[in-house]
Amino acid sequence: MRRPRRYGDAGQAFPIYITVVGGLLFLAFAYFAVGQAAANRNGAQTAADAAALAAAQDKRDQLAGAWVKDVLDPNKWQAIFDGNAEVLRESCWRAHQLAAQNDATVLGCGNPGGPLRFSVEVRTNKPMGDSIVPGEANRKARASADAVIEARCDVDPPAEDAGPDVLPQLLCDGDEKWELDPDDLDVLPKPEDLFDVHLAEPQANDE
Repeated sequence: MRRPRRYGDAGQAFPIYITVVGGLLFLAFAYFAVGQAAANRNGAQTAADAAALAAAQDKRDQLAGAWVKDVLDPNKWQAIFDGNAEVLRESCWRAHQLAAQNDATVLGCGNPGGPLRFSVEVRTNKPMGDSIVPGEANRKARASADAVIEARCDVDPPAEDAGPDVLPQLLCDGDEKWELDPDDLDVLPKPEDLFDVHLAEPQANDE
């Protein structure tokens, strides 16, 4: 004959139930904290990428403007395509602007790799948030990004027997050719025709 179940069995199962539920809640909180930290890091990288690209694009536009200004002086073209032009303003202000729009602050911006490369480091304005690791909640994500400006065009000098007023041709990306007439300069290459801007191997870390 089956003996009736004692109430004590249910009492013994209750602590196990509490332990299991507590463990599941802990795991849920841990996954939430990890996801929040990952989102913060992604936000930092987005801000760094945008800031570096903005600074490089500002420099590109200035270089293109300098080329248009000196289009009748081919001796200055190569220096401009190498990133060296007269009276250029600094472009890191655009990095600060784009970082702020992405809720981050620029920690550093410069050209350690040369005039055609911008290196930017940012820090998020908001901390990581809730975390199961002591001291992590108030940490802020940091990220860095490099943006590179590359000249898309080569200067093709005119023939030796050409007149002094004949301008060199621009051979852009190997296919596009710009034949410039000094008497008709209404249509000239745009900044994006002369220079390409892209990111190069960003890196992320935490503060």
